Amino acid sequence: MSVIDIAVAMQHVRADDADLDHVQLLLDAAEDSVSQYINRAFYADADRLAAAVLEGAAGVDPIVISPSIVAACLLVLGHLYGNREDVVVGTISSALPMGSRSLLAPYRVGLGV
Repeated sequence: MSVIDIAVAMQHVRADDADLDHVQLLLDAAEDSVSQYINRAFYADADRLAAAVLEGAAGVDPIVISPSIVAACLLVLGHLYGNREDVVVGTISSALPMGSRSLLAPYRVGLGV
């Protein structure tokens, strides 16, 4: 289940209701990608974070989602929704859109540096 509301995601990519399931899949993938990039889990609010900590499911350095993380997830979602193939002719590809990397940099942990 996504941390970001599907209605926000649908509006962000300007999708029709017929694309709801596809956008949900991509939103889940975007959130997973961002979580892996920052090496920490994020939660919608402090109560959900506390519950995950009590269950032992929060991992190391969990965080309540910030506006920057939301924006980064939506950037990744937009990239996935707009580029449905591995290779897009005439563009430069990257693992995460550059804007999302900038937004996420302050939240990255455990880089071994």
